[in-house]
Amino acid sequence: MNLTMSAASTHIPVLLEEAIKALNVQPGGRYIDATIGPGGHAAAILDNSAPGGQLLGIDADPKAIRMADLRLAAYGDSVLLVNQNFANIKSICSQHDFYPVHGILFDLGLSSVQLEKNNRGFSFQHDSLLDMRLSPRQEVTAETILNSSSENQLAELIKAYGEERYSQKIARQIMRQRPITTSLQLAQTVERAVGGRRGRIHPATRTFQALRIAVNQELENLGPALEQAVDLLGFGGRLVVISYHSLEDRIVKQFMHQRASGDEPDLRLINKKVITPSLAEVHYNPRSRSAKLRAAERISMPKENNGG
Repeated sequence: MNLTMSAASTHIPVLLEEAIKALNVQPGGRYIDATIGPGGHAAAILDNSAPGGQLLGIDADPKAIRMADLRLAAYGDSVLLVNQNFANIKSICSQHDFYPVHGILFDLGLSSVQLEKNNRGFSFQHDSLLDMRLSPRQEVTAETILNSSSENQLAELIKAYGEERYSQKIARQIMRQRPITTSLQLAQTVERAVGGRRGRIHPATRTFQALRIAVNQELENLGPALEQAVDLLGFGGRLVVISYHSLEDRIVKQFMHQRASGDEPDLRLINKKVITPSLAEVHYNPRSRSAKLRAAERISMPKENNGG
């Protein structure tokens, strides 16, 4: 077994049982995994939708697509994988005539494989160049942002996307240390800026999060993708989103609540309260601790030609 296949098979999907239940996966159903990653959720969807189930898997990261392809090879023609950003989910489905669908899953977190076995600077556990692009087709890297932005721009970015209260101190220290080209350089710079404070998380965690979000335009892409997703759902279709920080969860919560209220709602909330991992899951998969799952069901009839 090669390293890619081994990584895909050992990846632990977050809130797996809860996601399958929220999607209401049925035999013969048609589903989209908009962030397929190594394919853990996708495999469970295919197992539960057999016989006759179909799955469209999307991911901006070509390495994730390769891992998913290996993990899901046994499902044959039941799987279609597309290496694109979920911001284009509607055009992808139109191109492949894959709509309406019974359920769509967004798992917004980076996989453990991306964090632990990468050379793109997502994590400071290993030293690597500060790239942070999910797709090599993207132009802007984390290194570009770090070394070309003004102090105020950096401070605002780290505060807005990382919710970091020491953003101004960190930005000032980055300016002193520039050029910064590797993940360990950045982590050490942040530690120096905040005096090495250590709580439950490493002091550089929020800065890394902010840069990753900025590089991949994650928040800008999420809202429009959710809008498109609702259009792709058939009557009774389910939209399920797993988020990992408050910025994402706020967008998802507001979107679902807005579409489930008003004079002509087109969604119904499945879980009025957010679903979080059990203590047992957090114990065997610590990365799941911040996960939040929200789900909604389409209660309006889809319009004609909604994939275009």
